[in-house]
Parts: sequence; structure tokens; C-alpha cells
Amino acid sequence: MSSAAQTTQAYAPTQLDLDADKIRRDFPILQERIRGKELVYLDNGATTQKPLSVLYALQRYYATENSNIHRGVHFLSQQATFAYERARGRVAHFLNAGDTHEIVFVRGTTEGINLVAQTFGRQELKEGDEILISYMEHHSNIVPWQMLCEEKGAHLRVVPIDDNGEFLFDEYDKLLSERTKLVAVTQASNALGTITPLKEIITLAHAQGVPVLVDGAQGAPHMPVDVQELDCDFYTFSGHKIFGPTGVGVLYGKRDLLEAMPPWEGGGSMIKTVTFERTTYAEVPAKFEAGTPNIAGGIGLEAAIDYVNSVGVANIAAYETDLLHYASQALEQIEGLRLIGTAQHKVGVLSFVIDEVHPHDIGTILDAEGVAVRAGHHCAQPVMQHFGVPATVRASLAFYNTRKDIDTLVAALNKVKEVMT
Repeated sequence: MSSAAQTTQAYAPTQLDLDADKIRRDFPILQERIRGKELVYLDNGATTQKPLSVLYALQRYYATENSNIHRGVHFLSQQATFAYERARGRVAHFLNAGDTHEIVFVRGTTEGINLVAQTFGRQELKEGDEILISYMEHHSNIVPWQMLCEEKGAHLRVVPIDDNGEFLFDEYDKLLSERTKLVAVTQASNALGTITPLKEIITLAHAQGVPVLVDGAQGAPHMPVDVQELDCDFYTFSGHKIFGPTGVGVLYGKRDLLEAMPPWEGGGSMIKTVTFERTTYAEVPAKFEAGTPNIAGGIGLEAAIDYVNSVGVANIAAYETDLLHYASQALEQIEGLRLIGTAQHKVGVLSFVIDEVHPHDIGTILDAEGVAVRAGHHCAQPVMQHFGVPATVRASLAFYNTRKDIDTLVAALNKVKEVMT
């Protein structure tokens, strides 16, 4: 009996309120064949696939509503404006923001973090101050703070992780000080899957008057998010990670903070009045949304959130956790394979290496079997350095993945071992 079959028998099925096979029919790309094989898409940490409802929303907008928004008096402009601002309201409800004015549309998580760095950060940071991040951050939550610290003469401090990829809370406690002006931390690691203890991180920071930014790129697609319950000061995520279009994302910020922050781009839409002598700025969130936005992207994001809500975020979290356990047990049966990141609480990310086989070779062979994974450093080079590897293979899950997908992955990895070792 193969190791995959042994694992399947050892891991008992769990009854969950989610029918992945039915859901898959809503995602046309999952019916594609790659190199003659059924597509097994396990690169959801990089980007997710789009359900028909999102594709239809984009088509409907461009076919029947396409117009620039705000200030237009004609029918199409009014329709497009209503749809775009309705999407903002849907996002606010999804995050349980207290006010739609706390939702700023951006291009993605990266832009959301940079917006905070270039406005709040520039305004608040001075020489000798500190910004606190963790060792497991994506480059997007490292580089903007490095640039800001270099400009201001401030210092970047890093909370270490252990060899399981766990956030070391006691070390975080030690690093927090009167010099700390901002904590910026991921909700879930894109390279390890580790879920950070956000509530405790935020509570401790606030006890010292320090605001907290949360990178929710890998959190919002996989677990319920309540920004009021978390009490985070900023939260940002990307539309394309949550089954929506590329080029659109969200920055949530507490309204008093957003109102105190200066704009970071100048142009149309973000102004109240303009003369050659002086410009006054619009209220939030318009103050941070210069120029024509990604209107179709916002509308598509609304459709994606509606789809996620129809499945149920709690259902998604439970289903993916069950699938992660199944996949972890299956991969552990493969001789020479080592999982990188074994924290107790994870989203559906499986990073691994195989003895004497380069991750890029693994990814290439898997592709020949129709299995799409990511091979590389995952924009998290410090994580790779911590574990002493140049790169990993990452299989990242979504609620349309199944145990059959995992079994196919395992069979393909066994073929890797046959070919390469």
C-alpha cells in the first residue's frame, strides 16, 4: 500500500458544512487541463482563482455601467458611483469597520502598507524612534519601514521566531519600549502559514500607546476578521488573494488616525478646492484616493466578498484547517521531505524541501503533472535564512481544494523522488 493510501485511511473524514466539489464548478479555470492533466491549483498564497460571479460582475460593469465615478450627473456615472461606493460599504461590513469612511481603496496590501508608511510614518517618526515588525514578514512589510527608518534616522526592530515558525511573544514584550512608534505585523505568514496572536500583540502595544498595523493579505481569505474586536489601528489586504480581481485592495484605518494623516498622492478626486496659491483636501477616504480608481476592481471585490460570505468564512476556516491536517500528515509520510513551518495554528500553507532536490526542480516536475505550486523564497528571504534554506516549495490551499488534490500532489512528489534521487 502506498504512503498516500495509508495516510488517507489513517485520517478520518470530518463532516463540514462545505461542499468543495460543488464549489469547484463555480470556478471555470479549475476545469482546465494542464499539460494533458487535470489542474491541481495549489498556489493560492500567490493569487486565488475567481468564481463566475466575479467574472460576471466585471463583464456587467464594462458592458452596461462603464463610466467614471463621482461628480458625474449622467445616468451611467451615477450607476457606476453607486456600485463602487456600495462595494466600499460591503468591505466595511466584511471587516466590521465602524464607518465606511474608514475604508480606503488601494491597489493591494503593498500599497496599503506604503500609504501608512508615507503618511502616518513620515508624520510621526523621528530620529531614534523604532518600528517593530516580526521575522516572518513578507518583504512588503519590511522594505517600506526600512526606507522610512533610513529617511528618518529611526530603527527597525525584529521579533524573532522559533524553529516551528512561532511568533515569540515574550521577546516581543521585551522589544516594546517608549521608543516604539508603530508595530507592523502579519496576521498569517505567507511562507510558513503561522497565525500570529494578533489580539495579544495589539493589546500589549496599546498598553504602551503604540498603534498596530496588520498585514491581512493571508488572513482575510482564510479566517473571520473583525477590526473592532481586534482593535487594530490599520488593516490591509488584497482583492486578488480573496477570489477578487488584481489591482484592488483595502486599507482600513481608524477614522481619527486617517483624518490626522496627510495625503500621499496629489491629483483629482482627493481635493476640496484648488487654486495656484493653495489646495485644500477632501475628507477621508477620498483624501487618499487620487485619480480615477480601479472601478471594476472594486465592484469585482464586492462580488468576491459576497461569494465568500455565501460559503461562510467560518466554514472556510474549518474546512481548510481539516484539509491542512490531512495534507500535513500525507506529506510527512514522504521520505526525505521536511516541512518548514510547523506552528500549532496555521492557515493552509505547506512549505517544504526534499533532500538533495532543488525546489525549482520540484516545482517543474509537479507542473508536468498538472500541479501548480510556488517555488522560491516567497518574498520572505529572512524566513528562508532563519531555516537555513535558499527556497522552499509552497503548496497553499483554498476552499475549492480537495483531498483528491492532496493525493495528486503526493503522487507527483513521489515521482519527483523517483526522477531526482
